[in-house]
Amino acid sequence: MTARRVATEKRPGTFADGGGLYLQVAPGGTKSWIFRYQFAGRRRDMGLGSVNAFTLAEARERATDAFRQVARGIDPIDARLAAGLATSTAAARTITFGACAQRYIDAHQAGWRNEKHRYQWRQTVDSYMKPFLGNVPVQAVDVGLVMQAIEPLWTAKPETASRVRGRIESILDWATARGFRQGENPARWRGHLENLLPKKSKVRRVEHYAALPYAEIAGFLAELRQRDSIAARALEFVILTAARTGEVLGARWNEFNIKECLWTVPAERMKAGKEHRVPLSKEAMAIVDAMAANRTGDYVFPGASEGRPLSNMALLMLLRRMSRGDLTAHGFRSTFRDWAAERTAFPAEVAEMALAHTVADRVEAAYRRGDLFDKRRQLAAAWARFCQMASETGQVVPLRPSQEASAGS
Repeated sequence: MTARRVATEKRPGTFADGGGLYLQVAPGGTKSWIFRYQFAGRRRDMGLGSVNAFTLAEARERATDAFRQVARGIDPIDARLAAGLATSTAAARTITFGACAQRYIDAHQAGWRNEKHRYQWRQTVDSYMKPFLGNVPVQAVDVGLVMQAIEPLWTAKPETASRVRGRIESILDWATARGFRQGENPARWRGHLENLLPKKSKVRRVEHYAALPYAEIAGFLAELRQRDSIAARALEFVILTAARTGEVLGARWNEFNIKECLWTVPAERMKAGKEHRVPLSKEAMAIVDAMAANRTGDYVFPGASEGRPLSNMALLMLLRRMSRGDLTAHGFRSTFRDWAAERTAFPAEVAEMALAHTVADRVEAAYRRGDLFDKRRQLAAAWARFCQMASETGQVVPLRPSQEASAGS
């Protein structure tokens, strides 16, 4: 068959040019070059490209190169695959840490609890990783580079530094699993960086949230209940339920069962990622009823912007207006916990479950399947009575021993 005939053939089929070169015409009229050869006792067809990309002369040259490989005992298809793999591997090894970080976030953010967590991850990468690691090939990230990123933070911001280190370790583990790097993880703590950096607990004393002593809850609640604002009612609800600030501010009406005096916080809004049932005392329900009477949207404690909840800043500013800038809303959880431990006979695990704390002991957690809800309802009522008596009298009125024993049963 002549070169002209091969180049212009339009019938479906395969047409030989010689030397193993063929023109392949598909039923739809698409034409491409192939090299047909025998290797290790079997016939193989190797694509050489479209007739639109390669002329007949170029196709013959490519077929000749492939023929020579066969003559040397090399399978040209296998050789091409190996070369392509080597090229892709080399390209993968040049991917930067910053690109891996972004791909890690893209792959995992759907499983993260909320937008705040996603924002914190991006912020950590942008502020603390990219300046040192962003443009570095992920394969080249070593202990020295990791130390550059976290060592300056280790004494000034130990909590932040620990979080940054853990996230660098996660990104590098992901890159290794994807084949972008090899070797040990230079950000690993146990048996590695722990030998280069002091323990976080030794760097700086842990600073707890400022909390009001339960002996002072009297005057505080008396003043708080004189204030007619959404922020005041939200803070009072925080105190009565011992819930986290974010859980209260994000509370929606569809989470409440008014008949059962029950608030169910969905798993995605809980720190532990597990649904949490909150029994509501009559005092807490009074706040819910008051907010329902002036309902304006989905949120129980709406903010100034339509469709948005009250912000953390609103509670902070409320405390400042009360000349209690020394306190935090979150600290009232400690007030509740101290009261439960020192002034009641309720078991510690009841108070811990009221605070939605995760059970640290795995064995204990495995055997304790319930949430001690009935006892927590009694605890919530006792706490509300204590706060109510205190706020009405303006002084602490402790539960009598008989009351305490009864409440803790």
